[in-house]
Amino acid sequence: MTACAIEPAAAEEESFPPPPGCVLTADGGYAARLAGEGDALFPERWTLDGPEPYAVPLPGNQPEEPGTEVQPMGDGRVLIHRLAAGRHTFSLLYPTGPGTGELPLGAVERPEDGTRLRLLPPAPCGERAYALAVGRRSSTVWRVAGGAFGPERVAELPGRCSGGVWLDHTGRMLALDREAGGRTKTVVVDLERGGEVSPLLQIADDSDDRLLLADPDSGLLIVASDAPSPGAPRLGWGVLGSTLPVRFPECLRMPECTVTPFAIQPGQVLTPEGCAVGLRVDGPFGSWVGVWRPAERQVHHLPAPLGWLTGAGRWTPEGALLLPYATREEPCGLARVEAPAAVPVPVPVPVPVPGESSAPLPVDPSVQVDPLDPRAGVDPSSPEAEPEGPHEPVTPRPVPLCEAPLGRLVTK
Repeated sequence: MTACAIEPAAAEEESFPPPPGCVLTADGGYAARLAGEGDALFPERWTLDGPEPYAVPLPGNQPEEPGTEVQPMGDGRVLIHRLAAGRHTFSLLYPTGPGTGELPLGAVERPEDGTRLRLLPPAPCGERAYALAVGRRSSTVWRVAGGAFGPERVAELPGRCSGGVWLDHTGRMLALDREAGGRTKTVVVDLERGGEVSPLLQIADDSDDRLLLADPDSGLLIVASDAPSPGAPRLGWGVLGSTLPVRFPECLRMPECTVTPFAIQPGQVLTPEGCAVGLRVDGPFGSWVGVWRPAERQVHHLPAPLGWLTGAGRWTPEGALLLPYATREEPCGLARVEAPAAVPVPVPVPVPVPGESSAPLPVDPSVQVDPLDPRAGVDPSSPEAEPEGPHEPVTPRPVPLCEAPLGRLVTK
């Protein structure tokens, strides 16, 4: 077991979206949650890729604290993050007949009260797990499972970070929302290049821009920004690698409700505007499910299944939304909600505003492509576009969504 130190965080707490009722692996094969009630909480693993979902309780020697985090791994084990005696400890849990096996992975020391460390969303590969530690002046990404020697520091960034969205299928490109200079902008951390940082979401100099969701297949990005209405964040969408401005649909503005995107339909490689997006809507009378597509001008409101583990779910490539739920009669269930048929609505073409330039948006050329890609800078239509021999797979570098005239940002 190893122990490492992290920098204490500032006293004030960051605001985060409502936590989901459980956590799913990237492929949706497993889920994990804290089950039980009151002072009798215990980890529970759900298997979701079989004919019927089923749950396996993984209780320890004593009940878990309410702040304990659990996360499923791709092999069916469950990562657990506990805070005890000034240390953040990590272990892998697995069923062993009637009991629970536990493999300690190590600990990260908590030198002072106020230190914040939380698990990042499950890595797409399912083999590794990461945590984000936020200090007074910097943030650190830790690999807490899948390494050789316990928790390992893999990247350190100046500024206070939040969020956490994976941009690829391998778990290499991690997007974080970084606060620096009084503003929040999304940056990309390359975990295979020593934590190299690149800009991603920069709509305006004086706006707070955050990335909420990303789909590696289509490149669809769901963002929150106050660029179109300073001081009032709005939901918008863009496409990774595109130089078109981010759009902020009017239909995503819901007075007196909190709207949290939680899943994007995968597999829509060439049609990001056709991807269905699952929304958690919290209103005065409870929570329900919203379904929206960028190509449409409306949100479809659907009742959540009874006992929905609120905020958890995933899409199938065919367009079915799978929502885990638990009731007294059915403690492990998976509801299948068919998304309403897509309505073909053309996306409005941005109209130039008098006095504004219609030139393409500025893009930082240093982060458009991976310099290790032998085809970088080659015209795809030229004979040189075909590689002479086999090459190792490469991960494209994200293109920043840069500044754009606000007059062309808001679409209805």
